[in-house]
Formats: sequence, C-alpha cells, structure tokens
Amino acid sequence: MTDSSANPQTAPDRAGDDLPALAISARGLDKVYRGNGGEDVHALKAIDLDVPRGGIFGLLGPNGAGKSTFINILAGLVIKSAGTARVWDIDIDRQARAARAAIGVVPQELNLDAFFTPRELLELQAGLYGVPPRERRTDAILARVGLADRADAYSRNLSGGMRRRLLVAKALVHNPPVLVLDEPTAGVDIELRQSLWGFVRELNANGTTVVLTTHYLEEAEELCDRVAIINHGQVIACEDTKVLVARLDNKELRLTVAEEIAALPGALSDFHVDLPGDNQLVFRYRTSETQVGAILGAVAAAGLTVTDLTTEEPDLEDVFLELTRAQP
Repeated sequence: MTDSSANPQTAPDRAGDDLPALAISARGLDKVYRGNGGEDVHALKAIDLDVPRGGIFGLLGPNGAGKSTFINILAGLVIKSAGTARVWDIDIDRQARAARAAIGVVPQELNLDAFFTPRELLELQAGLYGVPPRERRTDAILARVGLADRADAYSRNLSGGMRRRLLVAKALVHNPPVLVLDEPTAGVDIELRQSLWGFVRELNANGTTVVLTTHYLEEAEELCDRVAIINHGQVIACEDTKVLVARLDNKELRLTVAEEIAALPGALSDFHVDLPGDNQLVFRYRTSETQVGAILGAVAAAGLTVTDLTTEEPDLEDVFLELTRAQP
C-alpha cells in the first residue's frame, strides 16, 4: 500500500499560508513498556504537550524521565500505548509516513554505518525519504555543517564531533519543518558547540521549529523561548523560559563596604542580611517585595560606603532542581 503523502515535498509548506499553529501536539500520550517477567515501566503517563510553531522549544528532564520515549513515538520508532499525537498537524497514526516526513531527529547515539562516506549516507537518507535526485541538497548540507572536505571519507575515520555534525546533516536531507535535537552537544568541545548553536539559530530563523533536549541547562536557558520539564513520565511545567525562571522569586545582593562591620547596623534590621566577613553584606530578598534601591538607601542611612556590588539571580537550573526534587 502506497501513501503519496510520504514524500516530504508534499508535506505542508513552511512558507505557505496554511501553517499550523502547533509544530507538535500530544493529548493523553501514554507509553507502558511491558516487562519480561519483571515490572512494567510506565514511561509516559497520559501527557498533554504543545510545541508552538516557529520557536526553539526545550524538552528537559532527568535521565529516564520519558523525553526519548516521547521523541521516539513522534518519529515512529516506538509504538504508543494510548493517546494521540500530531506533527505539523499530521496525525502520526492516520498519516504515519507523512508525519515522519515532517520531522527530523538527531539521536543521542552516534549510529552511523562505518563503511559509508558522509555523501553516501546523505544520499541514502534522502532516497529513504523519497527526495528526488534533482531536489537533493547533499553538498550544500555537508558544507553548512563543516564536512565538505570530508564528504568522501569513511565515517569510521571521522572524529566524534564530525560524526555528531553528520547526524545533524542526515536529519536535514528531507527539509523537515520540525527538527528534534536529542542531546546534540554531549561530549563535544566548546568550539563545535558554539558552531552548532549558530547553525540551529540560522535554521530557526529560516522557519524550522527546533525541539532541544539537553542536560546543559544554561544552553536551554539561552536558546529556548519556551521550555517543558518532564519527570517520571509527566509534564510538571511548560512555560515561556523567562516566566519559568521567574517562578523563583528570590535574589542575592552582595555588597562590599569601606567600613569595618562588627555587627549589623540597626538601619538594616528589617532585611535578611548575612555578614560573611571581609567588609561584606549579603542581602537575600524577594524581588516582588523588595527593591534594590530600598536596600541601598538603608545601607547609606547606616553610614556605610559601598565599594563593590554583585547580584545573583536564580536560573533555569535552580528552577529545574526545585521542581524535580519536589515531585515524589
């Protein structure tokens, strides 16, 4: 039985007028791995999750939280137990081949055939997705990921970073509107990481919706405009990144003053202040209740002269740890 919608060229056009509002949508998505004589593993527990079109979306969670299961269901590599899912508004069950053509997945594992060259691997991948030879962009993709000069080298002779880039190239051969990067910078050096993120931003600026899973939470905070956190197979948070980080309504202000401080001045008694020594005052406060100006005014009223000032605010890692530790 054939399905003409399997050709990625017939999938919804990113530049058209009928673009879906959601790149990915899941409702009640559930997955139970049946144990062979042991206990069943409930990897996903009826999750609802929407990924808006056009952004960079972070899918975060501890090891074993269900992230890879979710991705593999969308890619057609794992059969769900219940629920529905759509990729680019295409039902993954009713139009399975078209849904797979709308998504490109860069896996964690370096699963490359050692006896193929990068050019051969991309040509093979394009053929599997039904991309006509005249429409293939093999050389252009290899050039963009920095592998043009290794296009005819065996993949077994490529470095780990080059193999990682080759996986990205393979995921792009059919020009999918949705790209999933599953831990793409694991084990790569800083230069390659920066290069990869530059490429991801370029793809996103050209209309590709990017879904990123990573344990480098500073990367997710910098790149992603929206983040979902999965733990124990459940979505425990899904918000714009800035909104999510703002959940932790606290801040630390560290002041160094010119004067010796033997005891806390009375003018500062209304604040939570520590005296760690070295002429320092450390204020911890809620940003919704206290303004920095009020603290600095009280310090001046106490007759202290500020010579240095630093602040520390919560980041995505702090929020992640608080949410995942709070869930039993």
